[in-house]
Amino acid sequence: MTKNFIVTLKKNTPDVEAKKFLDSVHHAGGSILHEFDIIKGYTIKVPDVLHLNKLKEKHNDVIENVEEDKEVHTN
Repeated sequence: MTKNFIVTLKKNTPDVEAKKFLDSVHHAGGSILHEFDIIKGYTIKVPDVLHLNKLKEKHNDVIENVEEDKEVHTN
């Protein structure tokens, strides 16, 4: 089951490291759904949480935050 996640990279992440992260997403069978302009962040789709965990382990030094991209409601 695929899920979408918002991944934010650390502010000082070099572009070459960001590209390595994006390449890893594609290599894991995932895709980039959106790239944010103001921050180094992406909405990605990955086949399952196991693939996400491998991405987090491989790129732990540049990843600031990961959260599931889901609908938010206010009361």
